Amino acid sequence: MESNVNLIHPYVGKYLRKEVMPHGMCPGCGNMSIANTLIRAIDKKYGSFDKFVFVSGIGCAAWIPSPHFLADTVHVVHGRAIPAATGIKLANPELNVIVISGDGDLAAIGGNHLFHAARRNIDIITILVNNFNYGMTGGQLAPTTPVNARTITTPYGNIEEPFNLAKLIAEAGANYVARWTIVHVLQLEKSLMRALDIEGFRFIEVLSPCTTRFIRWNMKSLNELLDYFKNNSVNIKVASEDDIKSGKIIVGEFAERDRIGYLRRYRKLIDRALSLWR
Repeated sequence: MESNVNLIHPYVGKYLRKEVMPHGMCPGCGNMSIANTLIRAIDKKYGSFDKFVFVSGIGCAAWIPSPHFLADTVHVVHGRAIPAATGIKLANPELNVIVISGDGDLAAIGGNHLFHAARRNIDIITILVNNFNYGMTGGQLAPTTPVNARTITTPYGNIEEPFNLAKLIAEAGANYVARWTIVHVLQLEKSLMRALDIEGFRFIEVLSPCTTRFIRWNMKSLNELLDYFKNNSVNIKVASEDDIKSGKIIVGEFAERDRIGYLRRYRKLIDRALSLWR
């Protein structure tokens, strides 16, 4: 079993629970690639999972930290990962709190928590794995399903416009916002390392369509998806209006600002309140 863990990456084995490896993700799923990238970023910055807490809700992406990470993890009810993470950060500001969950968990039932966390600039990192549908529960339509895409509940194609989550969270006020696909692993690693250096709300969306549900309904193979991401992704720094109108996948860093984080404002409020009683 140990060899199975260590084959993933030379130094990744120490971050994973050996008793649950090999993992139970579907063949071709991007979740463990995302896990590997996150581990590399944390290893380079911190060298361990000490002082980290990972929070997830319900869904396939929520399994990335729990049960796989050999770390403090909190697996909460559907859509409530961000309020749980907020409480943990306020209770112990020294912790690095990272939310990892899917688009159904964070942008549908948990949507209000996501948008308001960005508005409040809560000092947590949120990694949203966008698999374009409700992958774990059958492949139903989600708020991120592309127009005309087929799901088990839209067999003739989706007629609803999806959320542009990176743009939405950037407009809501998050200090750092980025979007990458599962083929942009080096760029994703750099974004994660950058997010670890910034206060306030940091949001990274990773496009990782469900291989069992979404790809089966809309593409011939995983290779077709990977080629599509490679050939149709344009960095926001060079994207033109024609790229946006033609439906190109816009990736890159959507926002980076130094707005004061919620934690520092909260501390100032406490100090102000205490001063009135001294």
